[in-house]
Amino acid sequence: MERTLWGHLPLLVRANSKESVEYILQSLWKTRKTGLDADDRRLICEMLQLQNDSDLDPLLVCLRMLIRRCVYENISKDDIQKLFPHEVLPELQRLLTLLLQKFQKEWRAEIHKDEVSLPRLKAMTWNMGNQDSEVTEPVAVINLKFLLIATVPCGRRKSALLWFYLPMLLTVVES
Repeated sequence: MERTLWGHLPLLVRANSKESVEYILQSLWKTRKTGLDADDRRLICEMLQLQNDSDLDPLLVCLRMLIRRCVYENISKDDIQKLFPHEVLPELQRLLTLLLQKFQKEWRAEIHKDEVSLPRLKAMTWNMGNQDSEVTEPVAVINLKFLLIATVPCGRRKSALLWFYLPMLLTVVES
């Protein structure tokens, strides 16, 4: 399937300028979570002089795949051009390579900012609490130590919601 998607890249040649292709890539990045709205789709169709909106979808899929590979797989700047098969026009390869290189660092910084770092469980101990009291129900006191890998910026609080598997807790309490 990826082979057939590359065949849609020549539609970018219809763009009036490098800035138009740059706008398309930036729009795809900004809408990576939500998808393009109707106005953006219409504008991109006009930029590429497309009569039919359905011709746009395969091109957008191909460009999103390229963006993802460059950003999420951290493809080196030298290897970006190697992503393209030989049938993609050399001038189109150069243009997309330049633009992807231009935005790669910025986009990678954005994904790192969006990443959620969850604390890792470092140690867990438990003991029976209130053994001296006259409560008939046993009480387990669970001590958890977490390791937070990411640094926490000043002024931002991080909290964690802990979920426990009930049968596991019952086993701890009963033993």
